[in-house]
Amino acid sequence: MPRASGPLAEALARRTVVLDGGLSNQLTAQGCDLSGGLWTGRVLDERPEQVQAAHAAYARAGAEVLITASYQVGPGHPRAAALLRRSVDLAARAAGDAEQEVWVAASVGPYGAVLADGSEYRGRYGLSVRELVAFHQPRIEALLDAGPDVLALETIPDPDEAEALLSVLARTGAPAWLSYTTAGGRTRSGTPLPEAFALAAGSPQIIALGVNCCDPTEVLPALEAAAATTAKPLLAYPNDGSVWDPATSTWHTPAAPAPWPVRSWRHTGARLIGGCCRIGPDHIAELAAALRPGPEK
Repeated sequence: MPRASGPLAEALARRTVVLDGGLSNQLTAQGCDLSGGLWTGRVLDERPEQVQAAHAAYARAGAEVLITASYQVGPGHPRAAALLRRSVDLAARAAGDAEQEVWVAASVGPYGAVLADGSEYRGRYGLSVRELVAFHQPRIEALLDAGPDVLALETIPDPDEAEALLSVLARTGAPAWLSYTTAGGRTRSGTPLPEAFALAAGSPQIIALGVNCCDPTEVLPALEAAAATTAKPLLAYPNDGSVWDPATSTWHTPAAPAPWPVRSWRHTGARLIGGCCRIGPDHIAELAAALRPGPEK
């Protein structure tokens, strides 16, 4: 079946769409080495067939949106533009082989991800909005050259970076979603969520707003804050509640997994739901089954 034939925004007006899960954990499960600053970008560079296989695993599980392996590829890499375009192409191939219609979302990770030191969970990089625009613009242009269906401006810790991304987006006219990473009802940089969401609420390019790579317990309060700020579709793709330790490059896993009250998320306006770090194809398959059209589950 070919890739999805209509804009993702049109689908979100009708129903809830299933996102994929964590790319890093799936690549690790496939035996890939993610060490070094590029993270999933290393596999994109050295073993691209494994990236396509990971996308295919999520498509088989029922994911309707595949997020590319471009999260941590920054303009400092000598082949950044080529890798960014490759990331879209690999996801598009997996989407084309899927049994269901599948959209491709080009991941635009935060500046802090390229530093590979956990800065995306802190924000406040000490850069101006103008400097962040200069960082993100060539990445976004390279991704758009490859023809994704939508941009995923994801794991954003700081409204200053959101402002920079929205500035670049306005120049392109491309559709995108924007998702913050949160803790304690604020962005990771400490901004109250209503203020952070309001920044993007008026952007015509933003087709959905929400949160990702956060504890599942953070999702519902964040969605409620977003729903009070905008009528746009909302999105949520949390991790499993683990906490990343950049000093040791390890996850600290909770004793018991947090529940995913998906019905409450949907009632609050979530129309894009999936998983982030440490959420694999099995979890996405369960989510896809719960979100299939029919009696609400």
